[in-house]
Amino acid sequence: MSKQSLDIKLKGKVTPFSGNGRKLGYPTANIEAQTDLRDGVYFGYANMGDYSNNPALIFIGTPTTVGDTDRRVEAYLLDIPDKDYYGQELGVELKHYHRPNQTFGSVDELVKAMKSDEATAREWFGIL
Repeated sequence: MSKQSLDIKLKGKVTPFSGNGRKLGYPTANIEAQTDLRDGVYFGYANMGDYSNNPALIFIGTPTTVGDTDRRVEAYLLDIPDKDYYGQELGVELKHYHRPNQTFGSVDELVKAMKSDEATAREWFGIL
């Protein structure tokens, strides 16, 4: 799998949404960025405050499994402290398209998929 298959950059201010990522163990930084990219999970890098080129899983789409109806861009930055980063500028660089967005039958199925996504991302980044 090529690490340089994509080179797409998006940025925006971190804004609060529903907080479901944090409740599921995957706190995300959400940005209001308009994009026509296909919905799904991407691997890439995030730049925000003290974090430069931090490995991240980036989701683009509508998280329908948890009942949300707004399309968004959100990044789960690997191995950073879970705290509010609201108002900070977040830039993401999408490098690899991992999988399409899905609606899961339950929240447990969603969390299982997120854990699998993280494990695959860590392998892709070489940070097992």
